[in-house]
Amino acid sequence: MKSAVETLNPTRVRLTVEVPFEELKPSLDAAYRKINQQVSVPGFRKGKIPARIIDQRFGRGAVLEEAVNDALPKFYSEAVSEGEINPLGQPDVDITELRDNELLAFTAEVDIRPEIEIPDYSGIAVTVEAAEVSDEDVDETVGRLRERFASTSVVERPAAEGDEVKIDLEARVDGEVLEDGVASGVSYTIGSGQMLDGLDEAVTGLEAGGTATFTTELKGGSAAGREAEVTVTVESVSARELPELDDEFAQLASEFDTLEELREDSRRRLTDQKKYQQATEAQEKVLDALLALVEVPIPQKLLADEIQTRKHNLEHHQLSQLGMDLETYLRLQEKSAEDFDAELKEQAEKGIRTQFVLDEIAKRENLNVSQQELTEHLMRRAQSAGMSPDQFAKAVVEGGQVPMLVGEVTRGKALATVVEASAVTDTTGAVVDLDEDDEDEAEAAEAAVEAEAEAGETGEDAVPAAEKDENAAG
Repeated sequence: MKSAVETLNPTRVRLTVEVPFEELKPSLDAAYRKINQQVSVPGFRKGKIPARIIDQRFGRGAVLEEAVNDALPKFYSEAVSEGEINPLGQPDVDITELRDNELLAFTAEVDIRPEIEIPDYSGIAVTVEAAEVSDEDVDETVGRLRERFASTSVVERPAAEGDEVKIDLEARVDGEVLEDGVASGVSYTIGSGQMLDGLDEAVTGLEAGGTATFTTELKGGSAAGREAEVTVTVESVSARELPELDDEFAQLASEFDTLEELREDSRRRLTDQKKYQQATEAQEKVLDALLALVEVPIPQKLLADEIQTRKHNLEHHQLSQLGMDLETYLRLQEKSAEDFDAELKEQAEKGIRTQFVLDEIAKRENLNVSQQELTEHLMRRAQSAGMSPDQFAKAVVEGGQVPMLVGEVTRGKALATVVEASAVTDTTGAVVDLDEDDEDEAEAAEAAVEAEAEAGETGEDAVPAAEKDENAAG
């Protein structure tokens, strides 16, 4: 077999391949065996039909077609190896010549990873929010815990902000009650703003048995995005009573003996949380600065596939779970279809560029993933997906997504390498030491990479998903 590589542009090549006919013989023999098992010819036992009879009855062309289809992936793979190229996705194959007993010739056009020059990134400097925890932050956290231990008692008075009401709801659109627009015995805290716009105003001032009607735009369900007339009836009004903030409360709500110990624990947790947020912000800003330094050609077919994947996952996974279609989503977001498409393209481009650049850095720095690192990442992904580690691992293996996880960890390590070489300060001018907690830094780096590469909720990795088909020829 002879092959040659022609560069069409920085992200696409054409392979030209010539195969002597004798190299087709194994596939030709396999084609005769396959046809033998599929057809019947009077006078011959099934599977024992001579090749010349198959040629006469069904045509030599049918045999050649079967043989070529069987052999093409092998010859394409050999040409890829000989040409030392890194293909992305399925090739476009064209058989240019097939002379029986003489020659098979074909071309295969395929996207490839572009050659990327990584510049010196040690001069990157970013500023992040200071990881400061104020007394007010601690008060707010303890206050939320206090709310969880509040007690309620039914009162005979008009409902006011902070009260918990039990309500019945009925939504009408164009005068018709929606099938999914009726709910009874719903508990709602006035002022929480967690249900329908206008509900707080409607129930405030109503006593048990009182009714009000208001107009609002529905956020979900069969009529999401449409204006509805909602009738609310108050079944009961309950006042919330908060426990005293004292040592007794601390013992009730936590493992601590004193309120001061509870507040210090809250401060420590908030500090850890803000440091993680700080690390995440640093990773994202360093990544943006890095991408601004590097020119990355993007394979157009890969980009089109990534855009389609992201759009499909949004429509058929995220929005469908909310009972919403894309048109309704765009209306709620106040976006035109053109704005949405442009935003989706920008996100897809950034995701692909991120993968290419970080993969190149990982290659240059000889970064590898240990079994422990992969296991820790798998457990974090399982937790975010709401699955047990065993369930998630099984789904990953069955879906052939192990390379995707390895890629996420590797790119996370590559990004962490760039961050370590960058100057990170906070808004007070203090130098931020992200090495204090390597685990948080690694987790933040992987999260930043996932955020750029994810396609909807599946988090599919655009590049590995394409590369897994590199040995197929159609």
